[in-house]
Amino acid sequence: MWQKSFDGSNLLYLISTPIGNLGDITLRSIDILNEVDIIFSEDTRVTKLLLNHLHINKKLVSLHDHNEDIVKDKVLEYLNNGYNVGLVSDRGTPIISDPGYKTVKYVVDNGFNVVALPGANAFVPALISSGIEPLPFTFYGFLDSKSSKRKKELDKLKEITNTIIFYEAPHRIKDTICDMLDIFGDRNVSLSREISKKYESIYRGSISNLISSLDNIKGEFVIVVEGAKVDNNNIDNVELIQQVDFYIDNGLSKKDAIKLVANINKISKNDVYNLYHKEEV
Repeated sequence: MWQKSFDGSNLLYLISTPIGNLGDITLRSIDILNEVDIIFSEDTRVTKLLLNHLHINKKLVSLHDHNEDIVKDKVLEYLNNGYNVGLVSDRGTPIISDPGYKTVKYVVDNGFNVVALPGANAFVPALISSGIEPLPFTFYGFLDSKSSKRKKELDKLKEITNTIIFYEAPHRIKDTICDMLDIFGDRNVSLSREISKKYESIYRGSISNLISSLDNIKGEFVIVVEGAKVDNNNIDNVELIQQVDFYIDNGLSKKDAIKLVANINKISKNDVYNLYHKEEV
């Protein structure tokens, strides 16, 4: 089970932990938590509860947004001294809207390898259960907590045709949804609350229809919003053909390139197919 890098050096493991239901931890994550020499944790109190549940006793060191610039040196020191290191966030996959990016870059820049363990996260379950077109999608994470800045962020995203995924706290969810209605218009949206926990629930519908459901609501949210609609009459045919050629040049088959371009532009695959083959004649 134990893994070494190709050059025999020690590794930094990014270990996913449950976002709610403790049964969602993987067997591999349990093995690695048992085998690493030390674990760096966003909140050692939260991680200690998980380790106690798993009957694992390990040294924990706090690594969070406010100390990562300093603590990343400790991670490197442990690796240099021959230890294998684990990194976890409070819940879910490290670095996804959680600390750890600076540490990973620092470790890689200093010649050590990083192994990321697949595991629990919130946005993938929210996306695949939303009933909204899953591909392509853009994961954005948390918007700014201030409405004025949040609206500016949304304004930059309003023309994106991809499905967009956000995280949001319960005390801001209604304000954020109202801002989306103001900037995006009345799109279809899915709001997933308390994923994998006892009171898990999903609200689906137009933004305007869901606003009234959000008073005094509790729990962490994942917001899945459909992308901007494309006016097919305004799509540049030459640009579509260039997109298909670009993906073919980068290794896709003609069939897959046409399918991808259709998905990106939210138009019929047959329309792209007919346009492309018309140009070939």
